[in-house]
Amino acid sequence: MGIPSIISSLIPLPGNAMSVLEKSRSNFESMPDLERIKELLKQKNPLKWLFTGDSITAGVEHTNRYRSYPEIFGERIRWEIKRPRDIVINTAISGNVTQNILDDFNWRIEQFKPEIVSLMIGTNDCARKEMTKEIFEEKLNVLLDKIKGTGAIPILHTPNIIIKKDAPERAGLFEYVKVIQKTAEKKSMILIDNYAYWEETMKNHSEINVFKEWLNDPLHPNGTGHQEIARLLFKELSIFNPNDATCGGKYYEGKH
Repeated sequence: MGIPSIISSLIPLPGNAMSVLEKSRSNFESMPDLERIKELLKQKNPLKWLFTGDSITAGVEHTNRYRSYPEIFGERIRWEIKRPRDIVINTAISGNVTQNILDDFNWRIEQFKPEIVSLMIGTNDCARKEMTKEIFEEKLNVLLDKIKGTGAIPILHTPNIIIKKDAPERAGLFEYVKVIQKTAEKKSMILIDNYAYWEETMKNHSEINVFKEWLNDPLHPNGTGHQEIARLLFKELSIFNPNDATCGGKYYEGKH
């Protein structure tokens, strides 16, 4: 069910049904993306949330058996926010770059007809010798345009920070982060700026050793790092509640 179908199912159909539907659809599509998501969350119709990217989003190996941020998001949206019929899909693949998703677009994104697509990419792009930030920007724009062309609302992430001295082949990651930031601003897209948030935490919270406590190796977030990514996503989507378990609230229910 795409966004137009959701809209049409919410509108009572009087005699001038088409004009009412077209006006409502036009109003919805003219909203900023964040407001569109808030509007969709007010409705009972189930949504398909699709996450894609590389190994960070795939959540492979480095979570140490804890949940990845798409899995934490699933718990938040399907259980805590009581939308059990929503579907959370993860098509991220370890080692991927932007071109991989473009080449596999139909299988990874289009076939699912999602209402929302969350994309984190760039950590591997910056390590490819043939890749420049200009080429990355071009491919990122093509990918985002294809996502929007399906009718889905994109959510764009910057990657988390890395330990550059231990990953010298990715020392230029910040230049790619700036491309993502610029692209989100230019296209008026929702941006979850993990890179900026992790940097800010390192600068302003000396009691938190981000490299040791949030990363499992020079690149990949551990379970705590994935929790931080998920919680920043919740805050940006205005679905954060500090009392709920996925947002850091107490969850122990034992009586012993």
